[in-house]
Amino acid sequence: MRVCLWGTRGSIASAGPDTVRYGGNTACAEVEGRDGTIIILDAGTGVRRVGNTYHEPRRLDLLLTHLHMDHIQGLGFFAPLFQNDFEIHVWGPPSTTQDLRTRLTRYLSPPLFPVRLRDVAARLELHDAPMGRFTIGGLEVVAHTVIHPGQTLGYRISDGTSALAYLPDHEPALGADGMPDRPEWTSGHDLAEGVDLLVHDAQYTADEYDQRVGWGHSRISDAVDLARMAGARRLVTFHHDPAHDDDELDAMLDDARARADGALEVLPGREGDTFPI
Repeated sequence: MRVCLWGTRGSIASAGPDTVRYGGNTACAEVEGRDGTIIILDAGTGVRRVGNTYHEPRRLDLLLTHLHMDHIQGLGFFAPLFQNDFEIHVWGPPSTTQDLRTRLTRYLSPPLFPVRLRDVAARLELHDAPMGRFTIGGLEVVAHTVIHPGQTLGYRISDGTSALAYLPDHEPALGADGMPDRPEWTSGHDLAEGVDLLVHDAQYTADEYDQRVGWGHSRISDAVDLARMAGARRLVTFHHDPAHDDDELDAMLDDARARADGALEVLPGREGDTFPI
């Protein structure tokens, strides 16, 4: 199994021309199983880039963590949607009031977008993601709600040998005092427990977070603490603040590695990076 990052920002990058090494596209990652199963995580602007890499007809499964704009704004530019030889399944957080198609149609319809979701050429199926375990091809997926404004999911994906967790928008601490002492009371712990790779929200420095408690994002130290608490082997920083340039992100990474103190490997989430698991 491998993971490739196609978009790592929290919104369109505004840090200027120095924002190069970490990239400026919004959240999107691609998981490929050993049997060729493809799962795409989120449809930020990075999904346009990954969509352009598929040249042969196939099934693609797209798992949305939530429907905030920075996680769906690339969907209308996802090339396989407009090719009739692709089968595409989109999974998203359930709602008690509207199905996924109705909610996504708010974006994929005039006046916000010229093409309606019902008019795409691909064989398209939309699903409410089941809470708990389900299977896509040769991969097992676990979906659970996590702390972020609105209904938001985190995902754990396993091929039976290795596992990753994807929590791009997540506030496990919900306060300046840090996470609870009991892991079972910590949002996201069950998804991250024992994974080989944790891709996690690392948007804020400690000083920034003090002014943004409850916004649904993490201090980079929270990402490290959750990874250590859960026994993850490697942590990839993700959902970078668009106001942070590359040098600032490098400094945050150094702080995270110092906090990890050798207990886990901390890696930068940069567009184009691939992680074998």
